[in-house]
Parts: sequence; C-alpha cells; structure tokens
Amino acid sequence: MKRRLLEGLGAAMALTAVALLMQLSQVSVAGQTPPAKAEPTGVAAAAAPGPAPRTAWGQPSLGGIWFDEFDTPLERPARYADKEFFTEQDRAGQDATRADNAGRDRRGEVGSRQDVAGAYNAVFTSVKPTGLRTSLVVEPANGRIPELTAEAKELNRVAQEFRWAMLQNTETCKTQGPGCVGGKYGPPSPRLAEVAPFYNTDRMNRHNGPEDQSLGDRCMLGTTPDFNGFRRIVQGRDSIAIGVDTGQGQGYQRVIYLSGSHPPSSIRLRHGDSRGHFEGDTLVVETTNFSPKFPFRGSSERLTLVERWTRIDANTTEYAATLTDPTVWTAPWTVKQRLSAQSNDENRIYSEPRCHEGNYGLAALLIGTRADEKAFAAGRGPHPASLDTATCSVP
Repeated sequence: MKRRLLEGLGAAMALTAVALLMQLSQVSVAGQTPPAKAEPTGVAAAAAPGPAPRTAWGQPSLGGIWFDEFDTPLERPARYADKEFFTEQDRAGQDATRADNAGRDRRGEVGSRQDVAGAYNAVFTSVKPTGLRTSLVVEPANGRIPELTAEAKELNRVAQEFRWAMLQNTETCKTQGPGCVGGKYGPPSPRLAEVAPFYNTDRMNRHNGPEDQSLGDRCMLGTTPDFNGFRRIVQGRDSIAIGVDTGQGQGYQRVIYLSGSHPPSSIRLRHGDSRGHFEGDTLVVETTNFSPKFPFRGSSERLTLVERWTRIDANTTEYAATLTDPTVWTAPWTVKQRLSAQSNDENRIYSEPRCHEGNYGLAALLIGTRADEKAFAAGRGPHPASLDTATCSVP
C-alpha cells in the first residue's frame, strides 16, 4: 500500500512539472457561494476537537482523508418543501426505514433474469445515518437543481427515443415497465443498426461494443465533482493532489495547481483543469476544460465548477461546490457538505482505478450477446433485442 501511495504521489509530481511549463499568468477564479445560513441549535457538530491546523508554510492544512459520514439526498424531496433541516425525529424515522428496506433485497421470479440481477443485494451495500440537511443542494433555496434549458431538454429527448428503440421488442415496453414508460412495444427496431446520435454514458439495450455500455460498466464512472467518495488530500506549496476513492474501484486523481492559467479551450480533460488560490482560510478552486464524454448529471464541456474548501477544526472541513453550465441549467446551483477527517491508519485509499483489473462483467455482456445472436440464427432462442438486459427492472 505504501509503495502504491508513493507511486501515486510521484505521478502527481510529474504532472505538476509538466503543468508548470504551461503556466503563463496568475489564475483568476470567479464565483462565490451564497453566505452560509445559521444552522439550528443542536445540529452542529460536537465540541471542536481542536484548532484547524496549518502547514509549515502558513496555509490552512487540508491534508488527510475526508468523507461525508451522513446520507443526504442531492435534491430536497418535495414533501419537505422549504424545510432546510431535518428534525431529530425525521432523522430517526428515516434511519429505521432504510435499515429495514426490503427493496434492497428484492428478487424476481426464481430462475428469471430479474432474479439474477436482484442477487446483488444489501449484503454488498452499506447504509449511512441520515444527515442534518434535507438536501445537499443549498442554492436555489428550494434545494432543487434548476430547470434544464430547452437545448438540454431536446438532447435528452433524442437520447430517450433512441434508448426506447433499443427496448422496443422487450417485455418491459409491452407492459410499460419502469424502463419504457412512454415508449412503444413492437418488433425489433431498425434503429438497432444505427450509430447512437449521442456519446453514450448510460446503459442501453444493445451490446455491439464497449461504447454501448454505461460508464460504470466500462469502469469509467468517477466524475468531478464527487459527493460520495473518500478523498485523500496531499498538500504542497504550489499544488494539491486529491485522490478520490469511489464507485467500486472507479476512483481517480486530481491535481489542483495554485498558479498559472487554464489551457486553451481546445484542450479537454476528463476531470477538467483545476486552478486554485487561497482567500483567507478558504481554498477556492475553479475547474474548466471538461470533456463532454464524462458529464456530471448531463453537464457539457462548458461546465464551470467552483469549489470552496474551508478547514473548520481538526476534524471538520466545510466543502461547497457551485456548478454553472448555461447550456444545460437555467441557473447555477450550489452543494454544501461537512466532511469529517478519517483515520490514516484504519482506512485504505486506493490511488489507482482498480475496477479494470477484474471487470469480467463487461466482457460477459458482449460474449453473452454474441451467444444469443448465434442461438437465434440457429433457431434455438429468442431475438436478442427481445431480452431486456439494460434496465434490470421487474415489469
């Protein structure tokens, strides 16, 4: 593990050296988060364990392993309307419901495809306690992500119609199951032979090649920003490295440069280009130059992400992220989290994305479909397009 960490840090240092050649001017970081609202009495963290540490060169220290220990929905459920914080009774009730949620172990009819899909159940998942806030989104004040633009809605419509065409001959569409509500049932669609009119990032009912699979199936699920994974931060004078361990080995590395400017817009990176500076005790980071092939909730290459990291005390860092993409959302929106320091000795953070090493599932999807095609051609099985291998839903 130590060797892997040293290798990861070595790679980050090499990236820093290359990036320094590009640095021509001091970064200009735009964007502010709304002023923090006072939290109600009783919901703040316990007494501070000690003052926020600083680095040897005087900056607030953000180094260590950080994690949001609570479960908070990204958007505020409609039933809570303008209620920003849960009561203790709310939290206790939600914790009890999730702990006894039979749906987490849902199985289909014995021997069916849904039965096999349901076998991946609660044994492999964990449940965090309910958080203080009713949503991670704090701006807009209703706790909801702003409405999509007309352009984004049209792109979603095109993508949805193509996905329905892939499912057209399945039982899911015949019964208007969850994966095909609004679609139509009929013979295998001629669109099965078409090139998708978009870059696919989600699962669809076709397996002609890896690009037909979701980013998760391809071990490429990790995106920036990430609100769920563990972050290991290693801080230097001129750059900060963040290793994010998330999504069953689909983690990634970020390097935030504390000088220089963003590269030309023609250069697009999976996690964007991050440039930061300190405003008082807060690290402010602006990330641009995203690749359109790795969207966060449908964002485009025009996404601008502004993050603010503030060390509150020895065990707590406040994190806020504002996302702006005028081609996708009608207004910017902001997420806020309280991150807790984790033990460096009791936790393993994997610096490399290890999902690829054992990703037999992707090959199995492709091999299985070729076998189904051969069986159908020989008159020994149904048309592969009639088998719903995308939604894993029980009609």
